[in-house]
Amino acid sequence: MVRRRVVVHGRVQGVGFRFSLARAATSRGVAGWARNRADGTLEAVFEGDPDAVDSLVRFCHKGPRGAEVERVDVFDEEPEGLSQFDVR
Repeated sequence: MVRRRVVVHGRVQGVGFRFSLARAATSRGVAGWARNRADGTLEAVFEGDPDAVDSLVRFCHKGPRGAEVERVDVFDEEPEGLSQFDVR
């Protein structure tokens, strides 16, 4: 199991990004959360199988229709044992 935190920069709020991530994470069996931040970025945490987590990180580089991703910062962290994916 791995855990990655991402911060997605660009036009990433108001385009359904968090909910698209939730659907993608649930379908891949990945736990974590996603939230909009006050600075206009989107922050998310993914915990699960390394290939599934990497797939979500790749999704963040593109985003859903309407998103314009400029940059994705990725940080490796210690897993906490999350059991579901939440939209905050």
